[in-house]
Amino acid sequence: MRKFVVQVGENVLREKCAEVKAFNGELCALLDDMKETVRAEHGAGLAAPQIGVSKRVVVIDVDEGYFEFVNPVIVSQKGEQVGPEGCLSVKGKQGTVIRPDKVKVEYRDRTGKKHKLTADGFFARAVCHELDHLDGILYIDKAVEVYDLPAEDE
Repeated sequence: MRKFVVQVGENVLREKCAEVKAFNGELCALLDDMKETVRAEHGAGLAAPQIGVSKRVVVIDVDEGYFEFVNPVIVSQKGEQVGPEGCLSVKGKQGTVIRPDKVKVEYRDRTGKKHKLTADGFFARAVCHELDHLDGILYIDKAVEVYDLPAEDE
């Protein structure tokens, strides 16, 4: 079921999320809800705290495909890219953020199986952005500039 995306100012967005220990139906339902929500909101990714759940769970939906990350950790990063970012939890704003150009991530899937993945370009940016959410960090904390987007009716 699609969830409401919480906005900046909500405490859950500033918490360090708990590691997932139970790989069960509850986790599967959370991941399904997150997939439905990120697609309905036309986002590139969504972290569990953005729907009020303080768990280390992220979904990413980019050109490379749809991915589910449980207890993800960036194990290496290379290069640098500078580009625009927005966030479903920071409506009406966008910022310029410096991120690694390539990251390697270790994570578990919904069944608990371990995986490794390498992401680069926009995919790497999305991974870094969403994993920051798991430690209570928003892109506006790292942005070199933040600016208002034009109103949708303009």
